[in-house]
Amino acid sequence: MKKLLFALFAIGALQAQERPKLVVGIVVDQMKMEYLYRFSDDFSNDGFKRLINNGYVYQNMHYNYMPTYTGPGHASIYTGTTPSVHGIVGNEWFSRKLGKELYCTDDASVKTVGDGTKAEGEMSPKNLQSTTITDELRLATNFKGKVIGMSLKDRGAILPAGHFANWAFWFSKTGSFVSSTFYGEQLPAWVTEFNAEKHHLPYINKGWSLLKPIATYNESLADDNAYEGKLNGAAPVFPYNLKEMFDKSDAGIIRATPFGNDLLAEFAKVAIDKEGLGKDDITDFLTVSFSSTDYVGHTLGPRSMELQDTYLRLDLTIADFINYLDKTVGKGNYLVFLTADHAGAENARFLKDQKYEVNNVEPKEIRAGLKKFSMDTFGDDLILNYSNFNLFFNKEIIKTKGLDLAKVKQSFKDFLMMQNQVKRVYTEEEILASTGSDFYLNFIAKGYDATQDGDLVILDKPGYIEYGPTGTSHGTPYSYDTHVPLLFYGWNIKKGESFDRKEITQIAPTLAQKLKIAFPNGTECKVLTEVLEK
Repeated sequence: MKKLLFALFAIGALQAQERPKLVVGIVVDQMKMEYLYRFSDDFSNDGFKRLINNGYVYQNMHYNYMPTYTGPGHASIYTGTTPSVHGIVGNEWFSRKLGKELYCTDDASVKTVGDGTKAEGEMSPKNLQSTTITDELRLATNFKGKVIGMSLKDRGAILPAGHFANWAFWFSKTGSFVSSTFYGEQLPAWVTEFNAEKHHLPYINKGWSLLKPIATYNESLADDNAYEGKLNGAAPVFPYNLKEMFDKSDAGIIRATPFGNDLLAEFAKVAIDKEGLGKDDITDFLTVSFSSTDYVGHTLGPRSMELQDTYLRLDLTIADFINYLDKTVGKGNYLVFLTADHAGAENARFLKDQKYEVNNVEPKEIRAGLKKFSMDTFGDDLILNYSNFNLFFNKEIIKTKGLDLAKVKQSFKDFLMMQNQVKRVYTEEEILASTGSDFYLNFIAKGYDATQDGDLVILDKPGYIEYGPTGTSHGTPYSYDTHVPLLFYGWNIKKGESFDRKEITQIAPTLAQKLKIAFPNGTECKVLTEVLEK
């Protein structure tokens, strides 16, 4: 009898653990896998190292499309597919279908909820064309499992949370977290209370000094080097007077400091508490996107002390957050994965100074060169738009002038192939007919939506970036933009690592299998078997 009762108890316990109580998806904006290697000696034992040493590490995880930007990155992680399917082909793009610029989460039919500007809240996931893993969890639990998304960036909050989320929150330059009427008519009381407490002000008043002695930062270039831009108008030298910047601008200045991450982590912990996430046996999902790493990286570059300090502080923030999950949700009751929406290039002028013949090319220079070629060759400006490596032609002018579109495309293609930075130029026809035999064309095809993207797509040579002379950018299909971390930790995750090449679109279907729910509807359903094995 005792054996029977024990067996029944064991079966009941097993059934109760079919799903974790809480899934937390962490995205670190513009995080290269290499940062986990380069800064390893200076990390604590309880942050990144805890996830690495006690979880499963994918050492060779990559994006499998171009362009590698924030909007497409977040959408691809959570839908398990690429921009050619989910439709988020950039952060903003010129839409061929609409004939105008479109921001990835634009939605004029909704309004700001909370203390933000009118434009800050006119956002929703309506431009996302496929479901997310968070959507499928909502459906699988008959909408009883909660899904909440949050980030400093609207797109970093909205796209992961999907179409059916309870809420998505993002940071306003007013210093408050806001949302839109897509989710509700007024903020939850706990968000209003959090905003009223002005949690951003202590960080701003304290300022930004190095976390550790300056000798610690020997993995970075000297403070105030030639490859750094100005931070909110200030010279790139520690310490930073954030109060002075705030007085001249607004609360948005905190985004380009490590304290934007700290503020978001504070907000996440309050959300877990007040929304009761992970408190019952119905799985909830919290998506957290840390954006400050991207702002710092763009402005100051991957070799700056500021970036290293940001990661050393983020390490402590993650340690504190995991400890919080242990106490509130309970060890073994939550599943965490950590990845990035893209990586980032080295500063091109830094590489050139090390005798590698590459350079930065400003987008406005590319546009000016294209316009001059068009005027000199055809006597008119045939270009409708150039952005995100996509070139659009004004087909009405081409038709009016009696020009052959195919010959126009070839003429521009020949011109572009003569530019120093250009590796290849692909036409729409070549992209749509891609068979996979051309490695980089395959990346472009997976990032290409025929109803929205351009007539020509340009692939620059490795090392070149379409950006200014300081800081850095991303967007290409090269490994420095595609190679990101992926760490799984917690519920039913064994310790281990893989060195095989994996693709970012495998995360969402893997979670679907692990949670025993339906796949997001656009995914190819390729999974990471290592974290599914018991």
